[in-house]
Amino acid sequence: MEEVPIELNKGALSMATNPPKGDNHRNGAVRDRSQTFNPQNERWVKRDSDTGRFMDQKADPAPFIGVRKEK
Repeated sequence: MEEVPIELNKGALSMATNPPKGDNHRNGAVRDRSQTFNPQNERWVKRDSDTGRFMDQKADPAPFIGVRKEK
């Protein structure tokens, strides 16, 4: 039986990614935004870190995904 050489491509030894590329999928957290909890209506509110203005509010009580929380 003949031995077949194994060829490794450059991507085989690199870190894992979330393919396919270019599918409008974000890797990592959103920058320049934060979220805070509004106890009056029990919703999460997204805020622009540069201007401090509120951008969006969640319709359900779960926090935004991928947006850091304010302390």
